[in-house]
Amino acid sequence: MQNLDIVHENNDYIVVNKTAGLISEKSSYEDCTVETQVLDHLLKNKPKPYIGVIHRLDRVTSGVLIFAKKKSTLVAFNNLFSSRQVQKTYLAIVKDKPAKTKATLTNFLVKNNLEKRADIVQSKSKEAQECSLSYQVIGENDFGYLLEIKPKTGRFHQIRAQLAHIGLPIIGDEKYGSDQAYLPLSICLHASQITYQLSDSEAPQTFEAPLPKNDFWTFKTRE
Repeated sequence: MQNLDIVHENNDYIVVNKTAGLISEKSSYEDCTVETQVLDHLLKNKPKPYIGVIHRLDRVTSGVLIFAKKKSTLVAFNNLFSSRQVQKTYLAIVKDKPAKTKATLTNFLVKNNLEKRADIVQSKSKEAQECSLSYQVIGENDFGYLLEIKPKTGRFHQIRAQLAHIGLPIIGDEKYGSDQAYLPLSICLHASQITYQLSDSEAPQTFEAPLPKNDFWTFKTRE
């Protein structure tokens, strides 16, 4: 089993850096998931630990992921997510140079359950939900261009679908049109940072997940 990369832990929750290739929550079809990694870690100090799955990342995505250690913490985080009071920042690498250095993308997205992907459509409908994100180019290397992405909504596969829609599929993302190989069960998409404030009495918390350790993620970032 792969080692659990812990970013932060306290009595209420644990923040980890998810490895691409693993699914977020336990499954009868998977021997190793991030949730089972967290369980193994918590069992070292408590015989029957509570684990609440607060949010998820796609199997192919790496980065910051939070699990609750108390039911009350899970409820508090669920309220933050449902009211869009959690700010996420992602990093993605695309092969081609974006036409614009920075932009906001707003589209309508339909979840294609048959093909397990998201499709961008022309107009809103009962099935189509509005999705929005902003991006800016912050670096480049021999593989491509590094984008910093801030989703304004949390739709299924929205970053992958919206970037592909403007001709910028994420490297390794064959499902959305990438023709450049990356690591198995992985794409160049990393949930790098998350910010939230659990209560008015607490200061905002920001946690950041270190980048994957391979040549694709070696950049000279722009000031």
